Amino acid sequence: MKYALVTGGSRGIGRAVVLRLASLGYTVIINYVSNEDKARETLAAVRDAGGDGELLRFDVSDPEATSEALSNWQEIHPQDYIEVLVNNAGIRRDNLMVWMDREDWNAVLRTNLDGFYNVTSALLKAMILHKRGRIINIASLSGLKGMPGQTNYSAAKGGLIAATKALAQEVGRKGVTVNAVAPGFVRTDMVTGLDEAELRRNIPMNRFGEPEEVAALVAFLASDDASYITGECISVNGGLYS
Repeated sequence: MKYALVTGGSRGIGRAVVLRLASLGYTVIINYVSNEDKARETLAAVRDAGGDGELLRFDVSDPEATSEALSNWQEIHPQDYIEVLVNNAGIRRDNLMVWMDREDWNAVLRTNLDGFYNVTSALLKAMILHKRGRIINIASLSGLKGMPGQTNYSAAKGGLIAATKALAQEVGRKGVTVNAVAPGFVRTDMVTGLDEAELRRNIPMNRFGEPEEVAALVAFLASDDASYITGECISVNGGLYS
């Protein structure tokens, strides 16, 4: 049995990734923090489509809770390991830097960047031991271009992209690939409140993306066909570049 873990897997891009990986034969572990109803809905959708999965509740920003949850999972599955990790969990707390509270800065860095460390460090040894692993980090256009009002989010996602490139060089010889996907404006809860009509004017394809379009790339990077691709950050943004 092949296992994949998608953090923040109950909604939006995470949900689309869960469904796509399940269609490829992975038993998908759906991580969530608080919205159990949405997580159960996603799991039900996986099973309705003929796949299977599990729910695993923990906050990626909490190192102790993350370590405990993943250790417990491993104890229950002593003969298995998580082959594919999609670091998708993320939050936004937008504000101009001059008005940004320290807690808004810290919260975004803890979830979007520390969360990558907390989960990846717990799963990396097993991937190295088995000489196979796929780590796919969901970054953002904000981490490449920098977006006004998102200094904290841009810092976190830019750091995630740099960490992707560094880790790829550390584990490539062990059969583990590490890549990032940088969505632009994708129709999820994360873009709620943004002026879509105004933003579309700057997008060559003149529309927001769909979660399934990001999930298709994630699924490719998880596949054997992508075994010689590592250390990359691939944009899914309709042509919107800095």
